Amino acid sequence: MANTHTIPRPRLIEVDESHSGQRLDNFLIGYFRGVPRSHIYRILRRGEVRINKGRRTPSYRLKPGDVVRIPPVRMTPSAPAPALLSASHRRLRDHIVYQDDDVLVLNKPAGIAVHTGTGVAAGVIEALRELCPQIPDLELVHRLDRDTSGCLLLAKNRKSLIALQAAFRQQDGAISKHYLALVKGLPDKERWEVTAALRKGAVRGDERMVVITPDGARAITRFTCEKHYRDSTLVGVELLTGRTHQVRVHAAHVGHPVAGDSKYGDREFNTRLRPVGLNRLFLHASELTFPHPSRSVRQRVVAPLPDNLSAVLQRLEIETTE
Repeated sequence: MANTHTIPRPRLIEVDESHSGQRLDNFLIGYFRGVPRSHIYRILRRGEVRINKGRRTPSYRLKPGDVVRIPPVRMTPSAPAPALLSASHRRLRDHIVYQDDDVLVLNKPAGIAVHTGTGVAAGVIEALRELCPQIPDLELVHRLDRDTSGCLLLAKNRKSLIALQAAFRQQDGAISKHYLALVKGLPDKERWEVTAALRKGAVRGDERMVVITPDGARAITRFTCEKHYRDSTLVGVELLTGRTHQVRVHAAHVGHPVAGDSKYGDREFNTRLRPVGLNRLFLHASELTFPHPSRSVRQRVVAPLPDNLSAVLQRLEIETTE
């Protein structure tokens, strides 16, 4: 039987500045780590959680001085048991490329989801909370696809999380995101920009497909050729917006799909690259620049290309010169 314990009686918690502006449901999800979200929303619907003795909706924004009534709840451990963490999860600490008192940047390996979900027992955030118990308030600032490697930014405290998420929402260049991708073909331009609007479409498997449509969300991607091979090109990619699957959909839209992309890519091209060792999506978040949440500087972090992708490029170079 899972190790559980019960909060024996209601608790009253006064909200401080660190939780100012946070949604009530997100506050409870953080407080009740190990409790299913469905149960948290159930106790909210029943009115078991009170703010200043009154009911509130899940979207209520907390204010300093609010008194939150926490009802008795059966809880499981707040992080996955070590046995649930794979060898790759346990090595995540070795992939930290930058950290200070406020932030942590991980060079996320491909194949690891950033958080739990369908068929995922533990993601990056759950594993790091288990591996780094000295950082109890660690939270994801943004997301990376499971199959994408590279810079993933996490906040170590609530103040930093709010500041960085606000920066990601801005459209004024506050956040600079650069990727490296191997794409099909030899583009006829050295630089180009794609501005096709994107919208999440039909579900395929357990993930939504993203489609190009005039009524979609604004999306801008800039591509720059870095190195040409026999029938593929290494490109640098700058994201000016942050839509789901943006690089992959925009690359495919202009006829240069990302290598190893089973969702939007070219099956024949992907098969052709297997003999040179490509068995994953060739998309890597190589550089991230962001306004530091507590210092008046723009912090730049670089994540080296993984060895398996570097090896693919070396084999393509040999193949091209033969």
